[in-house]
Amino acid sequence: MRDRDQKYQRKEDKDIIFGVRAVIEAVKADREINKILIQKGINKDLFFELKEALKGKDLNLQYVPSQKLDGITQNNHQGVIAYVSPVEYGNIETLADELLTAGKKVNILVLDRITDVRNFGGIARTAECQGVDAILIPSKGSALVTSDAIKTSAGALNRIKVCKTDDLKNSLFYLQQSGIRIIACTEKAKSNLYETNLRGSVAIVMGSEESGITQDLINMSDISTKVPMRGEIASLNVGVAAGMVLYEKTRQELYGS
Repeated sequence: MRDRDQKYQRKEDKDIIFGVRAVIEAVKADREINKILIQKGINKDLFFELKEALKGKDLNLQYVPSQKLDGITQNNHQGVIAYVSPVEYGNIETLADELLTAGKKVNILVLDRITDVRNFGGIARTAECQGVDAILIPSKGSALVTSDAIKTSAGALNRIKVCKTDDLKNSLFYLQQSGIRIIACTEKAKSNLYETNLRGSVAIVMGSEESGITQDLINMSDISTKVPMRGEIASLNVGVAAGMVLYEKTRQELYGS
């Protein structure tokens, strides 16, 4: 029987590893880890060993009270719980190069700090239905691929490539320099979605539920566009807006303007 600190537990809709030794081994094995929760005031000897393993790794670390960890598992977590991704993330630069080399028109959906896992899953489902090649997300400050997200996406996240980046602006610049147009979807735009050319290789950027697209990304985009509205509410749910934009791209490419 394995030691309790090496035990792997799958709770409903969550993938977690708990215990210092188990998390260290996962880090050393380069497993896809969404985030690591570390108890505030953790035993210094245990923390030192974990700290050594984390050197040079750009992982999302969060320091939390012991009560939070106890609420996640009643097992002996030793002050450390890691959330493991059920999918392997891709590299957007490598993927874009491969697609362009193959002569494909690249269709990338960029989610700038979308934090609601239900929005993320719903958007992924629509993206897969509309032939999106990859979804690009920032490695921090964003919903990541979890069991909840996969369930909400109706399994689409097992079919569509998800890429993470530590610097969204730099990744978009690389795509732009590769000949992929950056299209920012924001209510601040002057151009109407139905007046915007969405054909060809594009990276469509959708912004966060709270504050929309980062201004730096809007500034660097080739085109800014918005969904026209006639009511008094200022903005749409990002999942609904993403669906409208992706379906309009499909309509343009299949049926013309």
